[in-house]
Amino acid sequence: MNPPHPPSPRRIRPSRRVLAAAAVLTVATAVTATVIVAGSGSGSSLASAGDAKDTNGAADGLRHTAVEVSTGTCGRGWSRPQAGTQVFDLHNASSTASEVDLTDPRTGRIYGEVEGLAPGTTRPMTVDLGSGSYAFKCLQDDADAVTGPTVVVAGARPQGPAAAPVDQHDLIPPTLAYQKWVGQRIGELAAGTGTLKADIDRGDLAAARRDWLTAHLVYERMGAAYDTFGDADAAINGTAARAPGAVGDPGFAGFHRIEYGLWHGEAAASLRKPAAALDSAVRTLRDGWPEQRMDPAAMGLRAHEIVENAEQFELTARTDYGSGTNLATARADLDGSRAILDELRGLLAPRDAGLARLDAALDRAQAALDAQQRGGAWTPVARLPHAQRQRINADFGDLLEQLAPVAAIFEVRRTA
Repeated sequence: MNPPHPPSPRRIRPSRRVLAAAAVLTVATAVTATVIVAGSGSGSSLASAGDAKDTNGAADGLRHTAVEVSTGTCGRGWSRPQAGTQVFDLHNASSTASEVDLTDPRTGRIYGEVEGLAPGTTRPMTVDLGSGSYAFKCLQDDADAVTGPTVVVAGARPQGPAAAPVDQHDLIPPTLAYQKWVGQRIGELAAGTGTLKADIDRGDLAAARRDWLTAHLVYERMGAAYDTFGDADAAINGTAARAPGAVGDPGFAGFHRIEYGLWHGEAAASLRKPAAALDSAVRTLRDGWPEQRMDPAAMGLRAHEIVENAEQFELTARTDYGSGTNLATARADLDGSRAILDELRGLLAPRDAGLARLDAALDRAQAALDAQQRGGAWTPVARLPHAQRQRINADFGDLLEQLAPVAAIFEVRRTA
């Protein structure tokens, strides 16, 4: 059979801020702890500050208010506050890019955010406001933050969704706890690759196929730590380039190299060197892990990123080198996303009104995958009935929407 040629590198990781903004766009209409709509820059200009006014009759049916963004006039233009869902058309009148937050000046809670607002451009911020006090905060590049005038929405209407910002210090304890958890998993991984190596050394390829999957799933559950693993990730779980004969490249190593050999009839002798290299790479990672430090600011994004990678690579079988176990890998990825959410839950619970929906989405995706394991064997993606494949894809799509606010909530924002 023709060998598969998945993409290399396997994991495509956009920057934290880019992915967080894209993720928030996906769920802007959901009831979440943050309502942050990063609309695309239109390049258009609003009226001058003196002419800024509320506008009605917009195509979207919402109330629009033109608001100016600059160090000297932050928030100018919002003169007739009202409650309800509405749009602020933010115009950057300065010469530098800006981030704009709509906050409660008393508590610091954030009701809306637009990032990367270029000079001379206008972008919308959609929010749901209740009764209370609000102020725009303008964070120009290379300048101190400026908070505009406080505006009071009268009445007794409940306030819309908002989130208390997190800082680096908030995220250090869960990051350290997660890093300790990863260290324990690396110990399990080293035991697993040692067993796999022993299977291959004695020529028991049936046992090797069984133990390969066990060890590989341990690795997959540590998805939030891959960036910290550095070059070890490629040595342990790298993929071949999408080119004819790429699986024969000497640089193709790790779990997938062994997978290809185990399920394509290679002799044990040809797999001894790759198995020894994999085991050595894992033990080196284990020994050096206590000296590594994960980035607390990236923690919130990782839960989303793990599931996104599973959708992109596992549910499409683009990383199947013969074992047909992509659904098992996707299931392990869900475990990995849960592991990081468990550490963040104390901070997330008071900030994400949709946490119960997120938990339910995780449960649905997990149940859909678990149904594809029978007698210890997993259904290959290519053999999934059409209806079941659609169901799994839909469950993962919903889960990604529910995870997107987590990335936004845990983005460490500039405050000064």
